[in-house]
Amino acid sequence: MSTTEYLTADDGTRLMLRSWPQPAERRASMLIVHGLGEHSGRYEHVGAHFAAAGFAVSALDLRGFGGSGGKRAFVRSFAEYLEDLEQPVERMLASPAPTVLYGHSLGGLVALAYALWGRRAPDLLVLSAPAINAAIPGWKRVAARVLGRLAPGAALPNNLRGDQLSADPAVGEAYFADPLVVTRTTAALGAQWLRAMAKVRESLAHLTVPALVIHGAQDTLVPPPISEPLAAIPGVTRVVLPGLRHECHNEAGGRVALAEIDRWIDRQLAAMA
Repeated sequence: MSTTEYLTADDGTRLMLRSWPQPAERRASMLIVHGLGEHSGRYEHVGAHFAAAGFAVSALDLRGFGGSGGKRAFVRSFAEYLEDLEQPVERMLASPAPTVLYGHSLGGLVALAYALWGRRAPDLLVLSAPAINAAIPGWKRVAARVLGRLAPGAALPNNLRGDQLSADPAVGEAYFADPLVVTRTTAALGAQWLRAMAKVRESLAHLTVPALVIHGAQDTLVPPPISEPLAAIPGVTRVVLPGLRHECHNEAGGRVALAEIDRWIDRQLAAMA
């Protein structure tokens, strides 16, 4: 089981960091970044899996989510997420062991932005259904930007269904029964997300960190074509997993997705040795 501690962001926001028992011999360090509306507690089995494989694993609750402080699902600037990551990433980089930043969905976008926008990058990236674009009509994009300026705190429902997360009904049931899950998103976050997606797509050619992209072929929240541009980047391996939905790590207990990640990381660590 994991334990939690609190970090303090530069603006005083309390950020919850979850950690799993440290291995006697550390093969690598990993930081997990969750997706929209959720929190690190939904990655208990993922963290335990990599801790058992010899990784020092931690996971951050982004501001406005889970056990961290801040207005729910709200940021004034997308850069706030990157500033929040800086403490746990720098802590991870302080170890001589190789480092892995693992981001899912919104967390995948955050992880990519962190690696691309001038900060000390980790050695490896694992990106699960990275939300670097969205199938949103043009008028909705304009509306999001206008609302982001005029009514930044206005919250709109995410309109997410449990069966979009995983084929396992228990995953969706647990998601909506979880008191820490946020089912609405503010206009401010929506507007910042759109800007960050565009900036990351413009920056992709500058990615130098080896990356694995995993995507469920049946993902309707972040459809697989969204991650296709990453496949053209040198050093990026993209794997589309047949039959899986948005949360590959929550399909059949995560066995297929986690095994894919294991194989890729093992190859990368062997190449570094």
